[in-house]
Amino acid sequence: MIVILFIIILAVLILSHELGHFLVAKISGIRVDEFAFGFPPRLFSFKKGETRYSFNALPLGGYVKIHGEEGDDGDDPRSFASKKIYIRIAVIAAGVFFNLVLAWILLSGTFMLGMPTSVEDFPEESVRDAYITIIEVQKGTPAEKAGLREGDQLLDFNATKDLQKFIDENKGKEINLRYKRGKEINSILVMPSVNPDEGKGALGIAMDKIGLLKLPWYKSIWEGLKRTIGLTALVAKLIFEFIADAFNGEPIIDKISGPVGIFKATGNFATLGFTYILGFIALFSINLAIINILPFPALDGGRILFLLIELVKGSPVNYRFSSMAHTIGLVLLLVLLAFITYNDILKLI
Repeated sequence: MIVILFIIILAVLILSHELGHFLVAKISGIRVDEFAFGFPPRLFSFKKGETRYSFNALPLGGYVKIHGEEGDDGDDPRSFASKKIYIRIAVIAAGVFFNLVLAWILLSGTFMLGMPTSVEDFPEESVRDAYITIIEVQKGTPAEKAGLREGDQLLDFNATKDLQKFIDENKGKEINLRYKRGKEINSILVMPSVNPDEGKGALGIAMDKIGLLKLPWYKSIWEGLKRTIGLTALVAKLIFEFIADAFNGEPIIDKISGPVGIFKATGNFATLGFTYILGFIALFSINLAIINILPFPALDGGRILFLLIELVKGSPVNYRFSSMAHTIGLVLLLVLLAFITYNDILKLI
């Protein structure tokens, strides 16, 4: 079942990305010779109009074969090479844009169905099953020593500010806190610090009010857009920090996952429910969008980079040079993917 779900997720992500290239190329009057899901060998295909639609055996990718993308047939008005640079950039960038649109649609759907999220600022009529939840327990603090954990739901308080006020008013005094962990309700005695270390609170926890937020469709679209923008900014920040760490020689291999790690994550999210799966696909789609727009050969960002160089120098980059650069880039990405996959397998052993 997880294998089927994993393949479906890959299919949705790949088809949305390639659909972006396909539609913008068609709208721009460029001939599309093939729209393919997966990598060869080909299982079956059919032709409709001028485009062949192929379904291949390896469902870990896909491609759109656009006429003139290799720089040939520049005199053909329906060739990619004959179009103005801004049109070619739009065709290439469309895959990334459609990945972000997919994330927006999916996140909007989670808010319509009921999204587990921070609900502190939302009206109570839109929220169900809300609890003040511990999202971090700092080391060496009263909370850690008392045995509180991330994910524990603190009871008897309706807002984080009320609980924080209670903690601040009882520094140096032993307080009783009731909490829910899984299906069990327990209580502990803990004493908030009078003079906590810098950067640590009196109790040593970070908390938020987490609940099931269900919104009408028109509000869901807006919240979905805001969440997409926020996650895109966060993912971009994390990816650029990761790249900076790599250039600084810091160990990075344990910070990333390949197909095996993503397959494992798919199984974990599948056990949590449908809205979690939608959120996972949305986050996955945003990650693919940000990675794909990086200016590295073989990625969409690398192809856009060569078009920007063409714009500056006034003539196309030598085709043999760009083709070799994209080939080397692809080989490097495949080697990295193989190494990451090997590391993911070691984690499972």
